[in-house]
Amino acid sequence: MHIHILGICGTFMGGVALLARSAGFTVTGCDTGVYPPMSTQLEEQGIALIEGYSPDQLAMSPDLFVIGNAVSRGNPLLEAILDRGLPYVSGPQWLADNILQGKWVLAVAGTHGKTTTSSLLAWILEDAGLNPGFLIGGVPGNFGISARLTETPFFVIEADEYDTAFCDKRSKFVHYRPRTLVLNNLEYDHADIFPDLAAIETQFHHLVRTVPKIGRIVVNGGEESLRRVIERGCWSELEWFGDAAGWQYEEMDTRGDSIAFMLNGKEQAVSRLPLAGAHNRANALAAMAAARHVGVTPMHAAEALERFEGVKRRLEPRGTVRGVTVYDDFAHHPTAIATTVAGLRQRVGERRILAVLEPRSNTMKLGTMKSQLPDSLVQADAVFCYAGNLGWDANEIFVAMGSKARVIDDLPTLVEAVVAEARYGDQILVMSNGGFGGIHDRLLEALARKA
Repeated sequence: MHIHILGICGTFMGGVALLARSAGFTVTGCDTGVYPPMSTQLEEQGIALIEGYSPDQLAMSPDLFVIGNAVSRGNPLLEAILDRGLPYVSGPQWLADNILQGKWVLAVAGTHGKTTTSSLLAWILEDAGLNPGFLIGGVPGNFGISARLTETPFFVIEADEYDTAFCDKRSKFVHYRPRTLVLNNLEYDHADIFPDLAAIETQFHHLVRTVPKIGRIVVNGGEESLRRVIERGCWSELEWFGDAAGWQYEEMDTRGDSIAFMLNGKEQAVSRLPLAGAHNRANALAAMAAARHVGVTPMHAAEALERFEGVKRRLEPRGTVRGVTVYDDFAHHPTAIATTVAGLRQRVGERRILAVLEPRSNTMKLGTMKSQLPDSLVQADAVFCYAGNLGWDANEIFVAMGSKARVIDDLPTLVEAVVAEARYGDQILVMSNGGFGGIHDRLLEALARKA
């Protein structure tokens, strides 16, 4: 069967493409403005990519079109599909029908940390010999690929609350029907589709409704929003983390590298976690709790955590030139930005952090959370904001930071300014949920040329 995927280079749809190919489907796809790591990953897997959405692609005569949620009405290829009455389905629905059916699905939902927690969970299961399938919105270092299909019953999925497709405005995750569910955290986000936090809580409630009675939900007890979700109804086994009555962790040294994991006040295991920041301690705690549901002991999980190799674009070092290190991070929500900067600060101590931010997500472009940005960057020593694609005046927001912050709307000028500021020992932290014009390589090349 031949499927043609619209929006194939999104992290989710790219993963769907890899799974479909592994399941024996013929897979092609199209997209615009593609960038690594997904475009590279698809090409390496021999999946043909077409640039753009020309209706000429109908001549390929696929058996089914799989539509990503980045594709909206007005898209020329989508309109041609609808006009001709050709068969189509959303990506999450295709996944549910063709991959997840009959699987023990372990889903990780939340505003932040989904990719890292999903990667940690998949690796713990892999290290325990359970050989899980997975679909993750990033590329875990231990696997080198964002999705895979196996013959075992276990499947780990990053469960996104964004809407499903142009024809289905429910959250993606309602299609997955997990048996093990992690609710990592819940804040207001996706202002382009959700009017307020209560609307997102309703979608999480719908997700909770899909978990069977024999299933287990692992919930962050420190989030009032998640407590409200659970109070609306829970029909499954429930475990809390980050709460005195459930799973907790304690840092055993000043750098926070050595962690004791506890359940109901009793130590279960100790691990040296190769990830920076309190948010990653919580991510590891949630992954350990979820893995226990399928029989992996906390002791085994702790050993696996020490061998975790991180995730691309999650505080990923891209290179060091003249003593200056450049990092790539996906952070785009103020809370994620703050925790990322805090994690790097804990790792590098007094060395200077130069934060380079592209407010690129739909929520950021709308300016919904713009007032929170200065506070989220307070631990950085210098801030550079790229304002080339914004619909609001970033200068009005960052003026509160004085000379510590600069707003620049031209990419070459931005690179020049950052490199001029950088000195030996500095850490350049680039944060964007897009390709950012290849700024990481541009910075490294400019640093190498610096006199």
